Amino acid sequence: MSDKPRETFASRLGFIFLSAGCAIGLGNVWRFPFITGQYGGAAFVLVYIAFLLFLAMPIMVMEFSVGRASQKSSSRSFAVLCPQHKVWSLWGYIAWAGNILLMMFYTTITGWMLAYTYYSAVGTFNTLNAEAVGGFFNSFLASPTQMVSWMTLAVIIGAVICWSGLRSGVERITKLMMAGLFVIMIALAVRSVTLPGADKGLEFYLKPDFSKLVSSGLGTTLYAALGQAFFTLSLGIGSMAIFGSYISKDRTLFGESLIVTGLDTFVAFTAGLIIFPACFAYGINPGAGPGLIFVTLPNMFNQMPSGQIWGALFFLFMSFAALSTVVAVCENIVACFMDRFGWSRHSSTAWMAILVFVLSIPCALGFNSWSWIQPLGPGSGVLDLEDFIVSNNLLPIGSIIYLLFCVTRYGWGWDNFIAEADLGKGAKFPKSLRFYFTYIVPVIMCIILGVGYYQTFAK
Repeated sequence: MSDKPRETFASRLGFIFLSAGCAIGLGNVWRFPFITGQYGGAAFVLVYIAFLLFLAMPIMVMEFSVGRASQKSSSRSFAVLCPQHKVWSLWGYIAWAGNILLMMFYTTITGWMLAYTYYSAVGTFNTLNAEAVGGFFNSFLASPTQMVSWMTLAVIIGAVICWSGLRSGVERITKLMMAGLFVIMIALAVRSVTLPGADKGLEFYLKPDFSKLVSSGLGTTLYAALGQAFFTLSLGIGSMAIFGSYISKDRTLFGESLIVTGLDTFVAFTAGLIIFPACFAYGINPGAGPGLIFVTLPNMFNQMPSGQIWGALFFLFMSFAALSTVVAVCENIVACFMDRFGWSRHSSTAWMAILVFVLSIPCALGFNSWSWIQPLGPGSGVLDLEDFIVSNNLLPIGSIIYLLFCVTRYGWGWDNFIAEADLGKGAKFPKSLRFYFTYIVPVIMCIILGVGYYQTFAK
């Protein structure tokens, strides 16, 4: 175990951008737009924001608090804060494993984004018709060499940045990526909303029609909004707690969480401004599912003036969003090695890179050489299983555990949590809602978990 002085961020902006970078990922810029399209547009967005503010964000405050109070990663934070009840520490190790499992499929998808940035920039899609673009994506997935190569590049980028240090690598590069992400997405949004016919997409996205919530199935829609709120903030596996351990006690954690959640929501909202007006301008179904990004949008860029440039910028924006999460989660894995074994940053990073690379191979090959592995039924793959374990199990279960750890006397306890969360300048945590967080939110979270199992196995 290591008790060396804790590394810290060089600035408050570094903490905010890195925390936001962990939250801002493919859940915002890929999953959010097509889920919004599937469940009726603006009405779904309002429900999603309500769940984000009243359920997900408070648990982010709790993760930050556990990290800052313990000054440790998830592998040791529970033991430091509650040594009398060692059972909590078990989740610290599961959370550590959860971060590794997340990278086992997230690096593959990040590789897709990097590949499409390159292919868009060199004009690969320019001469392809609609059918050929779809065929290109299928052939890309079917190539073990391409899938493993681009996945490896994603792992190398994450490892090199973590190797460079917390301040000089992780913090500095994440600041640059996030600044680039904001600039590119604003430019893309301006271009999209000024396309001829974009007004119909804006109406779909910004004008609520609550009848669409019912027509899509109210229960299914509510569950989708709840799941998206927790998925987008990467809660439950200590990915946020690690950044809490790197910051000072100058600012309240509720106030900082408001900023991080605001940035996360801004990116998700702006991603919708990029995709929906463009889809309606070119007669494209906005609820087309994941294929919207890799098949439908390249076809759309082919029809757009200067489409090669806009397509390359779009996938560069997607790559920044994905890589910000890769760097943040890899840093969490590295910190766990450092805390648990007392290893140096360089040794911890090397082991992280080797472990993530080897364990990511099944997902990369799951679309081709190992496509015969269909763990969740016909048509499923390795990615589906890994995503199910993380998104439908570890994230909601971990969120419940962080919640209970902070509100019950059998854990860290409400008073200790509030004292840490409210330390410093800024907005204070709403203490009057103690009953709500202690008795109501856990029930809601268990319902979310149960509905997820039902939708996966009973339907």
